[in-house]
Amino acid sequence: MADVDKIEELLTRGVANIIPSKNELKKELSQRKLNIYLGIDPTAPKIHLGHAVSLIKLQRFAELGHNVTLLIGDFTALVGDTSDKESERPVLTEKEIEENFKTYKDQAKKILDFSTIKIKRNSEWLSKLTYAQVFKLKQQFSLNDFISRELIKKRLAEGKHIRLDETEYPIMQGYDSYFMDTDLQIGGTDQTFNMQTGRILQKKLRNKESFVLTTEFLMGTDGRKMSKSWGNAIWLNDKPSDMYGKIMSIKDDLILQYFTLATEIAHEELEKIKNELSKNKNPMDIKKGLAFKIVKKLHNENEALKAQEAFEKTVQKKELPENILDVKMSIDQHLTASEILVKTNLATSNSEAKRLVDQGAMSVNGEIIQNPNQEIIPEDNMVIKAGKRNFVKIKVS
Repeated sequence: MADVDKIEELLTRGVANIIPSKNELKKELSQRKLNIYLGIDPTAPKIHLGHAVSLIKLQRFAELGHNVTLLIGDFTALVGDTSDKESERPVLTEKEIEENFKTYKDQAKKILDFSTIKIKRNSEWLSKLTYAQVFKLKQQFSLNDFISRELIKKRLAEGKHIRLDETEYPIMQGYDSYFMDTDLQIGGTDQTFNMQTGRILQKKLRNKESFVLTTEFLMGTDGRKMSKSWGNAIWLNDKPSDMYGKIMSIKDDLILQYFTLATEIAHEELEKIKNELSKNKNPMDIKKGLAFKIVKKLHNENEALKAQEAFEKTVQKKELPENILDVKMSIDQHLTASEILVKTNLATSNSEAKRLVDQGAMSVNGEIIQNPNQEIIPEDNMVIKAGKRNFVKIKVS
């Protein structure tokens, strides 16, 4: 495929908007090397599949020879972006941010080739700004720009608390773009306002035109936008079987979106899948192909095969997996259903455990548990199941 065709694909597939215009950006991309970046704040220790949409774009731009950077927002994470939040974010400490950041590169390299892509942290420059420099940046913007945003207006109308530092997040992100002399910023549609501040600073302080490319959102397993905080994410470092199972749990009407945004199959194959879905081909078979492709990409083909076999055995045939994890418990250790899910690592918190029980997703020896406070008395070889794929076997002592 010629570069011109690759550029057209990059600027079309999964793209929500290009500012100021697709044609102008297409022309620039074909004439010179651009400075391009994508930023991710380490507000959680993991990167999800929704980020992969933009990461794939970033990698493709690098392959076309452009100067590409993955920017880790370790300084902006101190404030937290509220672009898609109806309440203020929890304030993270520098230690928490650093812990979250530790595995980001290992996760991102499942998609990005860091021999051609730079990785930077915005604390390198934001932490060095003087108050006078911050004043100069603030003078380029109006408070009305910030409070006119839909979710901010809603929070104000509801009398919710808005920290003053939240108003500075877009300016800090804009300065990232200015400091790196960015030609193109990539991000989700919820980042449009923040990325526009970068365009404004480039124009006002450097008299330079720059571009914004927003990507479509990949919906999470519950049909909402995939989010670190909503418990609906497919994480890049999920175990192959968990990743496969999560993808199989998405709604059928999301299959085409996942193929479009989270894989790189050819346009012709996409059209074939679209046609098959319209003719009522069994979506289970198509979804299994989707799950296999994504697990193969983020792990490898052998792991994808094993994940598919495990799914077919435990979910489709409703058999127990061959290697159920044994968990030792005392015979006199009586716990509630929620507590035993946390104790056996089938849930990460009491709230998640309660949600699993409320959804009818917990069973003991095949019997559905309906009350999160129901007492569970451990028995030898008791099999506890959470969701469709997660099992443990109790060994009492």
